[in-house]
Amino acid sequence: MSGPKLNPAQARAVEHMNGPILVLAGAGSGKTRVITQRMARMLERGVPSHAIVALTFTNKAAAEMAERVAHVVKERGNAGATKGLMVSTFHSFGLSVLGRERKSIGGTFTIFDQGDCVSAVKDILARTARGKAYDASAILARISNAKNAFILPEDLREREGDEYDEITSMVYPRYQALLRSFKAFDFDDLVCEVARMLREKPDMLERYRAMYRYLLVDEYQDTNSAQFALLRLLAGEHQNICVVGDDDQSIYAWRGADVRNILDFEEQFPGAVVVKLEQNYRSRAPVLAVANAVITKRTDSKHKKVLFTEKAGGPTVSLGTAQTPENEAAWVGKEIARLYRDEGIRPRDIAVLYRSNGQAKLIEEALREGTVPYRMVGGQQFFERKEVKDLLAYLKVTLNRADEISLRRILNYPPRGIGETSVERLGMHALAKGWTLWQTIERVDTLEDIPNQARAGCKQLERAVADLRKRLVIDRAPASVAGRELCDAVGIFADLDESSGSPQVAARRKGNLESMLNTFAKRETRVREKGNDETAERELMAFLQALTLNLDDNKEETTDRVTLSTLHGSKGLEFDYVFLIGVEEGFLPHNRTLEAKATDAAPQDIEEERRLFYVGITRAKEKLVMTKCKHRSLRGKPTPRPPSRFLSDIPDELLEVFDIKGDPALDTNKMGENAMNLLAMLEGLG
Repeated sequence: MSGPKLNPAQARAVEHMNGPILVLAGAGSGKTRVITQRMARMLERGVPSHAIVALTFTNKAAAEMAERVAHVVKERGNAGATKGLMVSTFHSFGLSVLGRERKSIGGTFTIFDQGDCVSAVKDILARTARGKAYDASAILARISNAKNAFILPEDLREREGDEYDEITSMVYPRYQALLRSFKAFDFDDLVCEVARMLREKPDMLERYRAMYRYLLVDEYQDTNSAQFALLRLLAGEHQNICVVGDDDQSIYAWRGADVRNILDFEEQFPGAVVVKLEQNYRSRAPVLAVANAVITKRTDSKHKKVLFTEKAGGPTVSLGTAQTPENEAAWVGKEIARLYRDEGIRPRDIAVLYRSNGQAKLIEEALREGTVPYRMVGGQQFFERKEVKDLLAYLKVTLNRADEISLRRILNYPPRGIGETSVERLGMHALAKGWTLWQTIERVDTLEDIPNQARAGCKQLERAVADLRKRLVIDRAPASVAGRELCDAVGIFADLDESSGSPQVAARRKGNLESMLNTFAKRETRVREKGNDETAERELMAFLQALTLNLDDNKEETTDRVTLSTLHGSKGLEFDYVFLIGVEEGFLPHNRTLEAKATDAAPQDIEEERRLFYVGITRAKEKLVMTKCKHRSLRGKPTPRPPSRFLSDIPDELLEVFDIKGDPALDTNKMGENAMNLLAMLEGLG
């Protein structure tokens, strides 16, 4: 085997070939190496590459995995062995299945992003005539939860007395019907709909079972019920499924992940082999000692793990107490500036982690004051920017006229005289006559109550889409070229100049469009190099579908900046120096957990908060500093903050405890004393 020698537990996981296996991979235990070496070993033993599918949760992880497997196989002198190997996210896998089955689902289809889905729910709510305003995003979240739990529309039951559950049970089937009428799927459908099709179509299921005889799953603790159903169906009778994960790092229940999938693996796949990876290659011993102390107190673990390392020594974990959040942030900012300027630590090797986004504001101010460069994980994604979505909407409508959400987006953009009243009338005509919205636009001359200006605007849009379709489908012009021609022809570039408020903003927004067009150009170069025999139209639609999955998720930051991230956003990352702030009741565990109604799930919520704390601790390689505050402002009043209950699980000898000295003007105790003195003085004067 190439590279460092596998430890005994890793080797056991790699060498196991047939039948179910659960690899419990502790934080920093080399799980990616195990997965890639296992795939390389399977290929070495003669398993055809096309018979293997490896699934994970981010495109970054999938790309890294595929690259590593290719590298290992090449080193062993068999560079072509990975051709046909599928390494992808669950959702990309689902998209590939829907693509293969497109004839049976009606041909070309669109993938709706979050904004498109919210618009669809709003459209349904507008038609229900209940006379009450509902939060479309909250309803969509409930629909998403139902899909992740693999609950089909007809099976959804509302909880008694819950108004939003009641309206969701009404909206969900209409929402699914609306998506199908638009020839569209949402993000969750890429798993849920595929699992449903496999369950209901035995012939299709047999084809895919025969196609993929070996399944590998990364981050198995993050799987939801729909993903589990998909895996159970594909595993079939051969049961050749290898799952790698860590129940100690299961932190996504709020978005549908079910920790029981990994806890109950042996019951779901009888005879499964269980391998524990406990040697940590990331963190120093003091960090691991604290991590072990916290996680061993879990009440819901079936497989206890104790991490160990050969990286002896290292600084003791620190716990600082500040009087106020301002003191805490100022100290963290100054300490980072000291590490950066005095000790030569690169900013990219430092992170500040927190439970809630609101905690970042004071840290940002402190870093700006100290002129320390930083970045925040989880900002607006490139493909969510308005100007980019507008261009993509034109392309989607050109290839799929039934995509009404994209059509409504561009109907009056740039402005062409089709006001809200006209849009509403067009929609009513479509509904009354059984036409699609596009057919209504094509027949606008037959409609009597549409103003002349709106009628002319409809014709302008129809010509623009027809011209774009001619360039893309008939002339086979590259999307990068046709897209630029469209931006000029319909006036998108001109509108950005007029509507952006300043030349600088306009330049930035036009730069985003240029980046999008460059993305198309790069993809076109790759397609030419591959000699793909797909039609240009189908190839472009596949690319647009893939873009909706945000193929740049978790993109590596190449600039040298300190990372600010929520604990959830930090999973999968690692840094030499980690500052974990706000280790208090109300943050860890979070108030939402503490204030939840007493239900059977409440203890599990607390355990998830413990696991989240553990994830934060294990991001640190060299040094971990935790901080907490004695007081925080609540509704304008200084309020005492108890330390996190999880801190009591850490033995005193594992922590270096210190007080954070702050500006006396910000000291809450002094503020209280001053207020009392002022009150006494006023009473004396009275």
